[in-house]
Amino acid sequence: MNADLFSATILLVLVIDAFGNVPLVVSALRHVAPSRRLAVVLRECLFAYALLMVFMFGGKTFLTLLRLSETSLSIAGGIVLFLIALRMVFHGSDHVLGDAMEGEPFLVPLAVPAIAGPSALATVMLLASRNPERIGTWAIALTLAMIFTAVVLAFAHWLERLVGPRVVVALERLTGLVLTALAVEMLLAGVRTFVRELS
Repeated sequence: MNADLFSATILLVLVIDAFGNVPLVVSALRHVAPSRRLAVVLRECLFAYALLMVFMFGGKTFLTLLRLSETSLSIAGGIVLFLIALRMVFHGSDHVLGDAMEGEPFLVPLAVPAIAGPSALATVMLLASRNPERIGTWAIALTLAMIFTAVVLAFAHWLERLVGPRVVVALERLTGLVLTALAVEMLLAGVRTFVRELS
């Protein structure tokens, strides 16, 4: 695995935040039959993966249609990512992405916005728009990150029973801390580009 593929995979794993989504999965699937839980998790991960791929491959076109620059996307993505990371670090009684719905979830809230949230969508678009010639590498990175996410979320109930909710929250806070630094770096990169464009 080359350095770019590795760093992109780690970035996407952190942005998708599988461990942070464990409590939401447990809550969302509480009233779902145990025999259905794995199928629901895999289905939601597949939906999220498809959506992220669409944003990755169609990101450049999307930006062109809306007349958005890569600089504005970088700054906006950094801000959104920073806000989500802050809520992960300062975990409250509510989940980062809101309360789960009753019954078997379909697209909402697991696929969107838990897995394919604003920060994940902005990140894949940013990767693709900055280095379109490496789109294959970014697609592989997203695939690896989604496989990791699917495995973690498939064992969400088992993980929460094994380590307890406090450890899950601690992992989410640790992920949020790393994600905060990544968000600031994304924001600074956008600001540096903007300053260069002005000069």
